[in-house]
Amino acid sequence: MCPINLTTVTSRPLHAVQLPASDGARMLTLLAAALDGSGPAILPLDPELPVPALTRALEAFAPSALITREGTGSVRRPASRQADAGLADETAVVIATSGSTGVPKGVQLSASALTASASASLRRLGAGAGQRWLCCLPTFHIAGIAVLVRSLVTGTDPVITAGIDAEVLAASGCAHVSVVPTQLRRLLDVSADPAGLGSVLVGGAAASGDLLAEARAAGWPVVTTYGMSETCGGCVYDGVPLDGVAVGFHADGRIEISGPVLFSGYRLRPDLTSAALRGGRFVTADLGYLDGDGRLVVRGRADDVINTGGEKVAAGEVEAVLGTSPGVADVVVVGVPDAEWGELVTAFVVASDPDAPPDLDRLKANVRQALSARAAPKKLFVMPVFPLLPSGKPDRAALRDLAVEKLEASG
Repeated sequence: MCPINLTTVTSRPLHAVQLPASDGARMLTLLAAALDGSGPAILPLDPELPVPALTRALEAFAPSALITREGTGSVRRPASRQADAGLADETAVVIATSGSTGVPKGVQLSASALTASASASLRRLGAGAGQRWLCCLPTFHIAGIAVLVRSLVTGTDPVITAGIDAEVLAASGCAHVSVVPTQLRRLLDVSADPAGLGSVLVGGAAASGDLLAEARAAGWPVVTTYGMSETCGGCVYDGVPLDGVAVGFHADGRIEISGPVLFSGYRLRPDLTSAALRGGRFVTADLGYLDGDGRLVVRGRADDVINTGGEKVAAGEVEAVLGTSPGVADVVVVGVPDAEWGELVTAFVVASDPDAPPDLDRLKANVRQALSARAAPKKLFVMPVFPLLPSGKPDRAALRDLAVEKLEASG
């Protein structure tokens, strides 16, 4: 495969793409054509989307065609979308994301932004020519697309799979892979062999310090990443921005990002675009700060702040403390509506040893000592596994609903 070359295009129709991992080679071909301008821009969608969700996505983003395993068909737009045929010439990929609000958003990414991100990532990792990538994340999310772009930039064929386990990793022969923390946890649990790996990017959700320490002790070359669809995926590695990327902070503490990796706007939503892109900077929904070494520390999402008893608690900070507590393999903290407190700080935990789950009083004490008494969880639910979103991230909304059900059932 030859490295891609960017060319000028004069018309950019948008084609939705619903292909499973088994059709990864076709997805790669469509992406390459979108990047070099020889084909339409693409809107990757989950091939398992139920019909109502697919209909909503097609109405929201107005592609002109839908590509599936069965072939390519035209998409009939509603009258209100008849004029929304094309995209700006530079747009190559539109990533569908609901964000934190549930409002459908189409993140428009240019070929130059995607290749700038891939090139900066490869330089930071020291990934050489001929080194292959294992793509085990969905290619309808930015993390999977980013792996494919890196492969196109280096002219190598990626190994595309529906997931990862020890056997898949060993058989891939790849030097680089991108995973979410849950996948890394499962690989460690089965003592998968990291031999031959040059880098393991870990992102998509916060990884606990204990998980990272365990992985590094076992020889895994892990690199934590921070980013989102609007930044072409990870743009801060191990707390340090990639070349060309700058990190700052909004007046309210939210992280701001600037640089060549930024998206160009939300598909057909100028209102959302103007709210998020300000003066060449993307204002994220995450809170953060720089530590003493100048590295970015992400406190958690601004919309995951729990208002309990009049005090604001960052769920991500509580998770960071609980994640280092004995007996905790994984943790998610959510706020649950409560008449007395406004919201209850509620912890969901996967126990390291199911026969010896962690004790709520001990977890409370750890949080009190590290943060504050108000940040200590008032409720604890131990689960064998967390419900996950297609991206591999914990489904916080499902956990919040489950907590409400359990609390109502207990009276």
